[in-house]
Order: sequence, then structure tokens, then C-alpha cells
Amino acid sequence: MNLNQLLLHWHGIVFIVFCVVTLIQVFYYVFFFLRLAIYKVKEKTTSQTHPVSVIICARDEAANLAKNLPGALVQQYRTTHEVIVVDDNSFDDSKYLLEEFQRQFKQLNIVELKQEAKLIPGKKFPLSVGIKTAKYEIVLLTDADCVPSSEYWIDKMQATYDDETEIVLGYGAYYKKPGLLNTLIRWETLHTALQYFSYALAGQTYMGVGRNLSYKKVIFFRHKGFSAHNKIPSGDDDLFINMAATKRNTKINLDAAAFTLSEPAKTWGQWVRQKRRHYSTGKYYKARHKFLLGLYSLSHFLFYPLFIASLIFFNWQLSLIVFGVRFLLQLGILYPVAKS
Repeated sequence: MNLNQLLLHWHGIVFIVFCVVTLIQVFYYVFFFLRLAIYKVKEKTTSQTHPVSVIICARDEAANLAKNLPGALVQQYRTTHEVIVVDDNSFDDSKYLLEEFQRQFKQLNIVELKQEAKLIPGKKFPLSVGIKTAKYEIVLLTDADCVPSSEYWIDKMQATYDDETEIVLGYGAYYKKPGLLNTLIRWETLHTALQYFSYALAGQTYMGVGRNLSYKKVIFFRHKGFSAHNKIPSGDDDLFINMAATKRNTKINLDAAAFTLSEPAKTWGQWVRQKRRHYSTGKYYKARHKFLLGLYSLSHFLFYPLFIASLIFFNWQLSLIVFGVRFLLQLGILYPVAKS
């Protein structure tokens, strides 16, 4: 085989690999993400309201509590509920602010921690205390820097439960702000939700986000809380859900009235640190989830370099056709998801 034949062979291999990577992408969009694009909530023949315990862990979050806590306290919910704020060894004015809120809102319960759990980093210890303190079976979790998108957040989230459901995954959105960083953060948040919601619909639930997550106390105690990963600083949401979720016990909630809203990172460095903490837990996921997520990420990483290489070195018409098919499929699925 002469040099020209070798080069032609190499060009063809690049295009074949590009096609394989595209097929992998198509598989994910058709098998997983399409489920979310066409997802419709089944109407219930009967409805039931459940007592709910909202749990918020806060450490030196006085400013965020002053801004966001009223959103959880003024919920329109006709059944018994409570809002528990676990004050995790705060040194700011959180204690006095919470006491003032408690005078106005009787459903607010304050749990004040005055001792560190040195061998349990992160918020797993305060969250465990909050769950154990909760009066009611259904707990609804959010963060101090989050606010419900409506007064019907509790009502909409708890309405997702039925007899088989033990976990409800919600969506934690970020405020829209000007600038490239904000656009990137909101896109990345949407793309992450596209994955964990779609996987849940396919019976492969692998994570939830602590900004908007609900589950029953019984499943928390069944799995001995966070004991399996207590030494890891993060993972109180995704690692627990990865361990506890099954094909039948998890549902999702896409109602805009059930979203929470958060302030996005203001600097690139802050955002990178947040993503680093999140990705640090991925290696502890179940093997099948690591494989599926890894293959999808690899296909994303390779797609555009291979597309450019195919354009330049093989046949630009064929390369554009393959790219166009994938692009139209992607657009057809992402548009209804983003719109909802």
C-alpha cells in the first residue's frame, strides 16, 4: 500500500469514527432524552395531601435566610407542614434572625447545632439531624441560597407521591443574569437536568440536586443515612440518590411552580470550584451509571474535533449531512425540554 492509499485509508477511518460517535449521541438522545421531551404527567384519579417537613441547613447564611426563607414560610399549603432550619454552628446573626422569623411563623422550627462533627465534613451531619428531627414522613430539601419559584412549591412536590414513590426529583434553576458566565451556568444546569431526569424516566436514576429534592424518612433510615459516604464532603444529594433509587421508587417533577431559584456563581473561579466539588463524587456512582455517563461525555468531547477533521480531510458534504441529522435531532428534543 503506497502513501496515498494510506492517507485515503486514514481519512476514511476518521469519518467512520465520526459516524460511530454520532450514532452514540443519537442513541442517548433517542433512548434517554426523548423520554423527557415527550413526558406527560399522568392524571391521578384520586389526590392526597401529605404532611411535609421542609429542611434547610444553613451555616453563616444570615443574608440568604433573610432574602429566601420567607419564600418557604409563606407557602400556600392546606395540610400540616413545618419548615426546619438547621443552624450549623453559625457565627453571624442567623440565630437572632431565625428567632425573629419564628415569632411571625409558627411552622418554623429551629435546630441549633453548637458542636462540630469533625469526621463528617460538609452538611451531611446537620442534614441528618434535620431529618431525624422532622415530624413528618415526607421531607423536602432545599438550600439557604434557594427560594421556591412559587407559593405552591410544597404542594406541587408532594403531589408527585403515590404509594410506590419514595423519592421525588425536582429542578433547581438559576436566575437569568446578563453575561456569558450566567448563560453557561444556566445551560449546564439544564443539560445536567436533561440527563438525570431522563435517566430516572428510563429506570436508571443516578442523582438528584439538594436544591430541590424530596424523599421519605423511611428510605433514609433504611440506607442508614449517609453512613456509606460520610467521609466525602459532598454527595448528600447525588450519592444518596444513586444508592437509594430504584426503577420503581423514583419520580420527577417538571412543574415550573415546583422549581427553586438560586443566585448563580458570579466569577469563573467560583463556578469551577462548584463543578469540581460535584464531579468529585462521580467516581462513587454505580458502575453502570459511570459507564453511561462516561460514554456520553466522551462522545461529546470527540464529536466536534472529529466533525472538523472529517470536513477538512474526508468529504465535507457527507460530514455536513451526518452533523445535520444529529443537530436536527438535538434541536427537536432540547427545544421542548427547555421550553417546559
